[in-house]
Amino acid sequence: MRLLTAAVTSIALAIGAQVATAAPIEIKFSHVVAENTPKGQMAIKFKELVAERLAGKAEVEVYPNSQLFGDGKELEAMLLGDIQFIAPSLSKFQKYTSSLQVFDLPFLFKNMEAVEKFQQSEAGQKMLMSMEDKGLIGLGYLHNGLKQLSASEPLRVPSDAAGKKFRIMTSDVLQSQFEAVEAVPLKKPFSEVFTLLQTKAIDGQENTWSNIYSKKFFEVQPYITESNHGVLDYLVVTSTEFWMDLDEDIRAELKKALDEAIAYGNEIAAKKGDEDRQAIIDSNRSEIIELTDAERQQWVDAMKPVWKQFESDIGADLIEAAVSSNN
Repeated sequence: MRLLTAAVTSIALAIGAQVATAAPIEIKFSHVVAENTPKGQMAIKFKELVAERLAGKAEVEVYPNSQLFGDGKELEAMLLGDIQFIAPSLSKFQKYTSSLQVFDLPFLFKNMEAVEKFQQSEAGQKMLMSMEDKGLIGLGYLHNGLKQLSASEPLRVPSDAAGKKFRIMTSDVLQSQFEAVEAVPLKKPFSEVFTLLQTKAIDGQENTWSNIYSKKFFEVQPYITESNHGVLDYLVVTSTEFWMDLDEDIRAELKKALDEAIAYGNEIAAKKGDEDRQAIIDSNRSEIIELTDAERQQWVDAMKPVWKQFESDIGADLIEAAVSSNN
């Protein structure tokens, strides 16, 4: 009996030792932008919150600037289990769901308040789970801001863009947006944009103030048109397999930490948009072109037909819900 008791005690101690020394869950958070961007700062905040609240249970390592994967490979890498968290732009999910294409429609939102209102609405939240059957779960929207047009020559009216080559993300909507003004859209990785602009392989690109500043696009683009023509936001996603395999308490803590990190990142996005715009002005490297109401209306009139073009893919109800968020 003593031997049996000793054996049971030994086994219990061994199991306890294994539990005590179990390695924490490793979470690789990969993204393609600089650390001083809203996304970069959000990822760092998430890492800090997880370290504080889940010490010994989970730990996050952040890999910015395409250190692990470029924006053309990170979704595939996550589905293969090589990384656990990514935050691609909403445009990147085109082949997984058509609904998120709504965010690429030009001149859909008047401001970021309207974007936030739509994302937090029932329709916006429903889209987070629209790719679950494809192995992806959306965990939250992260803002970057409204997009501007930069170019090697001034862009005041749509005809100024005709024939010029613009880098775009992999998005059929964005392709149609530029084709609507007779420009030439080229789908290229974000990591290549600076070199493409510097070597004049392309004439321009569209991006937010924080990306234009942090990636120094303004140093090789003499003109930036303040068009606010579209939104560039991100979706923080993980794989369905990874997320559902987590213990419920770990999953709840990770989601709570991520929600706080996203709120923090969104505050930075709003602040950095203004600060980086001013920093570009102060640099005297690039001229910011402010459109008159009449000039802006020309861009709206030229690009708005894209809405109808993609209405059947996205859904008229979803587009209407987005439009109503402007009220």
